Amino acid sequence: MLCNEFSLGSGRINVETFKGVVQLSGFVGAQADIDRAIQVTRSVKGVNSVKNNMRLK
Repeated sequence: MLCNEFSLGSGRINVETFKGVVQLSGFVGAQADIDRAIQVTRSVKGVNSVKNNMRLK
């Protein structure tokens, strides 16, 4: 889902889902990457909420 939308350079986001709740975790290089990942995830049909556990490197 996220890999096709944008590049994170050396960052990596792990995605876990359960009953419409998506949890994003991992380390990224910029706050903009976190914001974009959340935005893209929220746009996916069937996603009810997004939990952000991503951290900046």
